[in-house]
Amino acid sequence: MTRVEIYAAIRRDSRAGLGVRALARKYGVHRRTVREALTSPWPQPRKKPPPRRSRLDAFKRAIDQMLREDLNAPRNQRHTSGRIYDRLIAEHDMEGISYSTVCGYVAWRRPEIRVQAGRPPREVPIDQEHRPGVDAQVDFGDVVVNLAGKPTVCYLFVFRLSYSGKAVHRVSLSCGQEAFHGRTRARLQRARWLYG
Repeated sequence: MTRVEIYAAIRRDSRAGLGVRALARKYGVHRRTVREALTSPWPQPRKKPPPRRSRLDAFKRAIDQMLREDLNAPRNQRHTSGRIYDRLIAEHDMEGISYSTVCGYVAWRRPEIRVQAGRPPREVPIDQEHRPGVDAQVDFGDVVVNLAGKPTVCYLFVFRLSYSGKAVHRVSLSCGQEAFHGRTRARLQRARWLYG
């Protein structure tokens, strides 16, 4: 039963003639709760306890200082959450605080310190979206081929469709427009039709 249902049942039984003590015994609640139910149809919202101080509060300044030092340090010399945790134990005699508590605080605080220092937030990659048959990448590259026993420099033509990732490769003796005429051009049109 929810508190609202209990309050309604208490009011209903009170109209039937039951006293406060009998109602408290019947519903397993305190007499004060019965009196509240009789005066108000809705239960009072529960009081939230004041926020408890974290054991980590004593070490937050030290963590923030380490994170500020990392702003100017080379990438491979910056503090990881594990390194910060180890330093707190070794240098600040931290006890009774879990690794996950330190990790959570570092993950929450690092971007804030970065913004406070006037640095832009870290960039995140944005996925590219390609529609079928619309985008393709074309490139030529040098390749050495053994022709008639002689190493010969030829050109590798690569046509890659962005949506499907399928590719067509052709080797030709030149990378001029003549490489597109004839069979290569027809094959590219067919590839575009097949792979979309």
